Amino acid sequence: MNRILIGFVVGFIIWSILWLGSDELLKFVPMIYPTTDIDGSLNVVPANFLLLKLALSIIFSLLAGLIAASISRETLKAPLILGFMLLVVGVFFQFGTWNLLPLWYHLLFLILLLPMTLLGGKLRKFEAVID
Repeated sequence: MNRILIGFVVGFIIWSILWLGSDELLKFVPMIYPTTDIDGSLNVVPANFLLLKLALSIIFSLLAGLIAASISRETLKAPLILGFMLLVVGVFFQFGTWNLLPLWYHLLFLILLLPMTLLGGKLRKFEAVID
């Protein structure tokens, strides 16, 4: 049980660091990152930025699920807990930006969190074959 908890926590931390870090790095790419008005309100967010963020979310979820499964030494429990926690936190943050971003982005972001994290956990089977 301790390994499952550690796997979940490390996976969550890794996902969060990657997500927040990627957002900070993307700020240096002005052609992609959405701009704000003088009053701080967000302009229209380009679709290419949202698609990039979805792709990053998929990659980070796969990686976090793989890490959680590797630490816990099993492919289901830690990635499942991690996926649900990412979903709960994701719902909280998506509702914070609900009126700023299109519905398709919110739904795809949330729908993909759990399955991609579980798939990342299943990738541990391939990691074990390589070892």
